Amino acid sequence: VQLQASGGGSVQAGDSLRLSCAASGRRFSSGAVGWFRQAPGKEREFVGAIRRGGFTYYAESVKGRFTISRDSAKNTVYLQMNSLKPEDTAVYYCAADWQIILSQIRTAGQYHYWGQGTQVTVSS
Repeated sequence: VQLQASGGGSVQAGDSLRLSCAASGRRFSSGAVGWFRQAPGKEREFVGAIRRGGFTYYAESVKGRFTISRDSAKNTVYLQMNSLKPEDTAVYYCAADWQIILSQIRTAGQYHYWGQGTQVTVSS
Protein backbone atom coordinates (compact mmCIF):
# COMPACT_ATOMS: atom_id res chain seq x y z
CA VAL A 1 0.00 0.00 0.00
CA GLN A 2 1.29 3.43 -0.91
CA LEU A 3 -0.18 6.74 0.14
CA GLN A 4 0.43 10.00 -1.69
CA ALA A 5 -0.43 13.24 0.08
CA SER A 6 -0.63 16.51 -1.79
CA GLY A 7 -2.18 19.95 -1.75
CA GLY A 8 -0.14 21.82 0.80
CA GLY A 9 1.00 25.37 0.32
CA SER A 10 1.45 28.81 1.81
CA VAL A 11 -1.69 30.83 2.51
CA GLN A 12 -2.91 33.75 4.57
CA ALA A 13 -4.91 33.40 7.75
CA GLY A 14 -8.56 32.86 6.91
CA ASP A 15 -7.83 31.14 3.61
CA SER A 16 -8.66 27.58 2.66
CA LEU A 17 -6.70 24.61 1.40
CA ARG A 18 -7.66 21.12 0.41
CA LEU A 19 -5.25 18.27 0.99
CA SER A 20 -5.58 14.99 -0.86
CA CYS A 21 -4.43 11.52 0.06
CA ALA A 22 -4.50 8.97 -2.72
CA ALA A 23 -3.93 5.29 -2.14
CA SER A 24 -2.70 2.51 -4.33
CA GLY A 25 -2.90 -1.13 -3.45
CA ARG A 26 -5.97 -1.17 -1.26
CA ARG A 27 -9.35 0.49 -1.05
CA PHE A 28 -9.78 3.26 1.50
CA SER A 29 -13.46 2.56 1.88
CA SER A 30 -12.84 -0.61 3.87
CA GLY A 31 -10.44 0.93 6.36
CA ALA A 32 -9.63 4.09 8.26
CA VAL A 33 -7.70 7.12 7.08
CA GLY A 34 -6.29 9.58 9.53
CA TRP A 35 -4.79 13.02 9.10
CA PHE A 36 -2.04 14.08 11.45
CA ARG A 37 0.19 17.11 11.60
CA GLN A 38 3.51 17.98 13.09
CA ALA A 39 4.76 21.47 13.72
CA PRO A 40 8.46 22.20 14.33
CA GLY A 41 9.48 21.16 17.82
CA LYS A 42 6.14 19.54 18.55
CA GLU A 43 4.83 16.02 18.57
CA ARG A 44 2.69 14.68 15.79
CA GLU A 45 -0.94 15.32 16.60
CA PHE A 46 -4.25 13.97 15.42
CA VAL A 47 -6.26 16.20 13.12
CA GLY A 48 -9.10 13.99 11.96
CA ALA A 49 -10.06 10.63 10.54
CA ILE A 50 -12.63 8.87 8.45
CA ARG A 51 -13.45 5.22 8.77
CA ARG A 52 -15.54 2.57 7.07
CA GLY A 53 -19.07 3.75 6.74
CA GLY A 54 -17.98 7.35 6.34
CA PHE A 55 -17.85 8.21 10.03
CA THR A 56 -15.58 11.16 10.76
CA TYR A 57 -13.72 12.32 13.83
CA TYR A 58 -11.90 15.58 14.49
CA ALA A 59 -9.58 17.15 16.97
CA GLU A 60 -11.24 19.90 18.97
CA SER A 61 -8.81 22.44 17.56
CA VAL A 62 -10.08 21.94 14.01
CA LYS A 63 -13.71 20.97 14.56
CA GLY A 64 -15.99 23.19 12.55
CA ARG A 65 -13.16 24.35 10.27
CA PHE A 66 -11.83 21.15 8.77
CA THR A 67 -13.80 18.49 6.93
CA ILE A 68 -12.71 15.04 5.84
CA SER A 69 -14.37 13.38 2.88
CA ARG A 70 -13.73 10.38 0.69
CA ASP A 71 -14.10 9.78 -3.04
CA SER A 72 -14.35 6.02 -3.37
CA ALA A 73 -14.15 6.10 -7.16
CA LYS A 74 -10.78 7.86 -6.96
CA ASN A 75 -9.71 6.03 -3.80
CA THR A 76 -8.81 9.41 -2.37
CA VAL A 77 -9.47 11.08 0.96
CA TYR A 78 -9.60 14.85 1.28
CA LEU A 79 -8.97 17.23 4.14
CA GLN A 80 -10.76 20.48 3.46
CA MET A 81 -9.29 23.17 5.68
CA ASN A 82 -11.16 26.44 6.03
CA SER A 83 -10.54 29.49 8.16
CA LEU A 84 -6.91 28.57 8.51
CA LYS A 85 -4.94 30.00 11.38
CA PRO A 86 -1.19 30.46 11.85
CA GLU A 87 -1.27 27.71 14.46
CA ASP A 88 -2.37 25.29 11.73
CA THR A 89 1.10 25.58 10.22
CA ALA A 90 2.64 22.12 10.12
CA VAL A 91 3.55 19.20 7.94
CA TYR A 92 0.38 17.26 7.35
CA TYR A 93 0.43 13.49 6.97
CA CYS A 94 -2.22 11.03 5.93
CA ALA A 95 -2.17 7.54 7.33
CA ALA A 96 -4.24 4.45 6.76
CA ASP A 97 -4.97 1.17 8.42
CA TRP A 98 -7.42 -1.62 7.82
CA GLN A 99 -7.39 -3.21 11.27
CA ILE A 100 -7.47 -0.22 13.56
CA ILE A 101 -10.05 -0.24 16.30
CA LEU A 102 -12.25 2.78 16.96
CA SER A 103 -10.73 3.61 20.33
CA GLN A 104 -7.30 3.96 18.69
CA ILE A 105 -8.32 6.00 15.67
CA ARG A 106 -6.71 9.14 17.11
CA THR A 107 -3.41 7.36 17.83
CA ALA A 108 -0.69 7.80 15.24
CA GLY A 109 1.15 4.66 16.28
CA GLN A 110 -1.83 2.51 15.35
CA TYR A 111 -1.63 3.34 11.65
CA HIS A 112 0.61 1.12 9.56
CA TYR A 113 0.73 3.09 6.33
CA TRP A 114 1.83 6.69 5.96
CA GLY A 115 2.09 9.23 3.21
CA GLN A 116 5.13 11.46 2.80
CA GLY A 117 3.71 14.64 4.32
CA THR A 118 2.81 17.96 2.79
CA GLN A 119 3.70 21.36 4.21
CA VAL A 120 0.99 23.83 5.15
CA THR A 121 2.09 27.32 6.11
CA VAL A 122 -0.40 29.91 7.30
CA SER A 123 0.81 33.46 7.76
CA SER A 124 -0.97 36.16 9.70
